[in-house]
Amino acid sequence: MASSISKQLQPSPNWGADGSAALTNTLTMIPDALANALLMGVNPVYGLHALMVGTPLGALISGSEFMTINATGAMAVVTAGVLADFRSEQQGTVLVTLTVLIGVFQILLGLFRLDGFLRFVSNAVLTGFMNGIAVAIVLGQLGDLTGYKSEAGNRITRTLDLLLNLNQIDIPTTVIGVSAIALILVLARTRLMQFNLVLALLIITGLVSLWQPASVQLVKDISPVPQSLPMPVLPDLSLIPQVFLGAIAVALVGLIQGAGVGKTIPNADGRYGKAWQDFLAQGVCNLGSGFFRGIPLGGSVSGTAINISAGAVSRWAIVLVGSLVILAVLVFGRIVEQFPLPAIAALLVVAGYQSFNVGKWQDVWDTGWVPRIVMLATFVATLLLPIQNAVLLGIVLSILLYIYQSSLDVQVKQILPANAGQSFREHPAPANLPPNAITILHIYGSVFYASADILRKALPSPYTADRSVVILGLRGRNELGSTFINLLKRYADELCTRNSKLMLTGVAPSVIKQLTKTGITDTIPPSDIFPATAILGESLQQAQTAAEEWLMTLR
Repeated sequence: MASSISKQLQPSPNWGADGSAALTNTLTMIPDALANALLMGVNPVYGLHALMVGTPLGALISGSEFMTINATGAMAVVTAGVLADFRSEQQGTVLVTLTVLIGVFQILLGLFRLDGFLRFVSNAVLTGFMNGIAVAIVLGQLGDLTGYKSEAGNRITRTLDLLLNLNQIDIPTTVIGVSAIALILVLARTRLMQFNLVLALLIITGLVSLWQPASVQLVKDISPVPQSLPMPVLPDLSLIPQVFLGAIAVALVGLIQGAGVGKTIPNADGRYGKAWQDFLAQGVCNLGSGFFRGIPLGGSVSGTAINISAGAVSRWAIVLVGSLVILAVLVFGRIVEQFPLPAIAALLVVAGYQSFNVGKWQDVWDTGWVPRIVMLATFVATLLLPIQNAVLLGIVLSILLYIYQSSLDVQVKQILPANAGQSFREHPAPANLPPNAITILHIYGSVFYASADILRKALPSPYTADRSVVILGLRGRNELGSTFINLLKRYADELCTRNSKLMLTGVAPSVIKQLTKTGITDTIPPSDIFPATAILGESLQQAQTAAEEWLMTLR
């Protein structure tokens, strides 16, 4: 692992192309980081700290060399949910502890190469969650966008409260917020589309400086932007039990988003990065960000798309972002202080709107009623529950959906000769076993414990057996669950009491060990278990010959 990472620390950057891309990335990532820090409810400067330290660290070792690790709306919403349980004066310390813990968790998943868990997060859950996050981002900014701060319980009730009290919104704040949204959308249709966010923010900031409405909040009203580098801080280990589940939720959201980048964006050599290495990169990124009082960061699909379209040719286009952000803060920190909060809220409203994926929603909806219900349940949970709970609920729903669908996707087929040659054809398994005959069966699908009841009903009834032989093919299965082994034992016992037997064919060595250790060989003797060979059908022919000889002894 160390050698594969060290090779990536020596890329050959194209300073012209990568430098230009780095400048574009910096101009788009600064307002994004400020906005997402505010979305979390923390000092917006913490978003800049994360870009200075975390983003370049992650870029140095990521397996996906074009992946941009920066602030994302989904992670910001989940983080805000975790921080909401603490008093405002605690949140700075909590943020440090939370971000460091996120980094540790992601590093452990990367080191132990546990990226396989991603396959248990279904598309239905992911679509419901991400679209729910998109709506939550929009609804969560209505207060800063209009100047009306509702005290209602959650985003839905706060939105309803706002609609019932439109006469209490602050007109200057609303005008600035709506104008910023309009300007962002207009600029997105021009050749300046890559810079629409930063240009809109600068233009609105200039207009506000001329207008100077007293009721409009600026970044400096929350905290001045220090014209110095961030200093390292230590997490409060006593807070770990309180933020542990929240850290796991934020970490998983970041990793899932990052996996979306790694699976779709190839490296310069045409190959795709390793997911475990992207996990490790995001973990190191958040560890560094946390120790320098930065917000949690994750792999960004939109940020990566901007990086590529800006002309990046290596990972240095992201590594250089840290230095450019430091330069921007040291030189232009006073300008950042003048950014109006409604304009930053406008950035998030547009980002949330653009994040709602109607196409994926429709695809899941058309798939069937089970994915539809799971998607809707995750979507509603994201809006009504604490976000960290919604994340964990989504993962649980994914696993339950996997178990449910796997339990249904099991079939038992009878194998019959198609002609006088060596070919065979499949036929539905008979409901009853014919007497004095050989029945060859093959199981398709999962033999997971949840499918045991369906599988038992799909097997031919042993109660009509009389000098019957069932040959069950297990080729391709390297492990059997205890539930399935018990099912085999019970089925073999039922056949045995009717002067019949069960034979197993195509059995892998690992399965033979399982059968021996569990004692099933007392019911199905080793002579009736035929190991798989490299020649397809060989063990089946051996079982057929043995079955025919056994039937001959009964005549």
